[in-house]
Amino acid sequence: MKHIFKQGSDPNAPVLLLLHGTGGTERDLLPLADRLSPESSVLSVRGNVLENGMPRYFRRLAEGVFDLEDLVFRTQELNDFLGSAAEEYGFDRSNLVAVGYSNGANIAGSLLFHYKGALRGAILHHPMVPIREVALPDLTGVPCFIGAGSNDPICPPEETKELHQLLQGAGASVTLHWESFGHQLTASEVAASTAWYQHTFKSE
Repeated sequence: MKHIFKQGSDPNAPVLLLLHGTGGTERDLLPLADRLSPESSVLSVRGNVLENGMPRYFRRLAEGVFDLEDLVFRTQELNDFLGSAAEEYGFDRSNLVAVGYSNGANIAGSLLFHYKGALRGAILHHPMVPIREVALPDLTGVPCFIGAGSNDPICPPEETKELHQLLQGAGASVTLHWESFGHQLTASEVAASTAWYQHTFKSE
């Protein structure tokens, strides 16, 4: 998968897995990683699917309607890639924290839903429920931050609350942060996720 790997100054810090929104690239969230944890290594991955020329991580049938077969396939593809990237770049596969926005947050959520131990934690900006009617793995001790819009036209609040409940029901420690700027990723939401990250991973 097309990607950027940037070696960090602290080998023990979580490796940040950056996952862009629809139409983004592997460069979009690099400034976010610098704010969250400048000493962390960064693995930023571009989606392998094109929708009208725009990179995505999996296909959709319509706005908000996912191609679930492709979602499952692409989630496995990404999970396998993370394993091979860990070997290639010499980082700890169990020390990955995903940072995803929109479509990127959805594939990160799908990793959590499908693979125990895939992620040490996750920052999900404006995610949806990736897939329903699957048994989630045990997520005990996995911290998750969800940034959501109370007036998000793409991801309604009920969807956010359902995702929150599903992750919490599997044992994850979930922090839910609300904004009122639709589907935008705002400076105040980034400030909230940064404060959460510092508290969660730097106070250990």
